[in-house]
Amino acid sequence: MELIKEICLENDVVCNHYKIRKAARSIAFNSEGKIPLLNVSKENYHKLAGGGIEQGEDIITALKRELLEEVGANIGELEEIGVIVEYRNKHELLQFSYYYKSKIIGNLIKTSFTQEEKNNGFMLEWKTLDEAIALLENDKPMDYDGKYIVERDLTFLQHFKKYYI
Repeated sequence: MELIKEICLENDVVCNHYKIRKAARSIAFNSEGKIPLLNVSKENYHKLAGGGIEQGEDIITALKRELLEEVGANIGELEEIGVIVEYRNKHELLQFSYYYKSKIIGNLIKTSFTQEEKNNGFMLEWKTLDEAIALLENDKPMDYDGKYIVERDLTFLQHFKKYYI
């Protein structure tokens, strides 16, 4: 998988003792050419659907589970796009986000956000690629993690538009 970018927003990173987290994410198109975005309303930013790979899961299994939970969608026609690496100094976290393009198949079901996601005001929105990019370009995250999430997903969306559209 192509490394799209490594993100480190701080100057004093020491990366050799970071906890490693792996996540799967997708730009998932519906039949109207729109993609799901999660509006994290209480923290003032948007993000792509996806999340952590649980123990015993492979990337694809985690990706399908996350899209079903956060979007209520089954996905198919997966295409590997790339990986983005984040160094989050505050948490001593090294995160690998594996990105895919996918197609939403079948009917949507009800989302099943975690309590933490509900507490953060998660709301599902459907946007064109250009609308999604514009939203993330204008987001002003209020928390530490949100700044990384916006940088990560905006970088991916811009990369996708440049090389895959």
